[in-house]
Amino acid sequence: MAKPFRDLLARHPQARQRRIARRAEAMLAALELSDLRRARRHSQQALAAALDSTQSSISKLESRTDTTISTLRDYIEALGGQLHLIAHFPDGDIRITQFDPPKRR
Repeated sequence: MAKPFRDLLARHPQARQRRIARRAEAMLAALELSDLRRARRHSQQALAAALDSTQSSISKLESRTDTTISTLRDYIEALGGQLHLIAHFPDGDIRITQFDPPKRR
C-alpha cells in the first residue's frame, strides 16, 4: 500500500525536511505553462472553456516558445493569477508596467 508523502518526509531529521521543502519551493517557482496548469489543478479542457478557446489551442500555446504578452496574461488570469513582467538587472529589478491590464473602475 502506498504511503502518504508527508509520512515519508516525517521520518527525516528536521534539517533535511527543511532542505527538501526549499528544493520543492524552488522547483515550483520555475515551471513551464503546462506544469503550472497541472500544479494549479486545471485541465486543458477547463482552461479552454475559461478562455473561450479549444483544448488544441491550449496545447499549442503550452508548446510554443514565443507568445504575446496579452495571451500569456489571459492564460495566467484564467488560472487565477496575475502576470507581472520583471526585468532583472545586476543593480536591481524593474517592473515593466506598460503591459499591465487597464485599471478597473
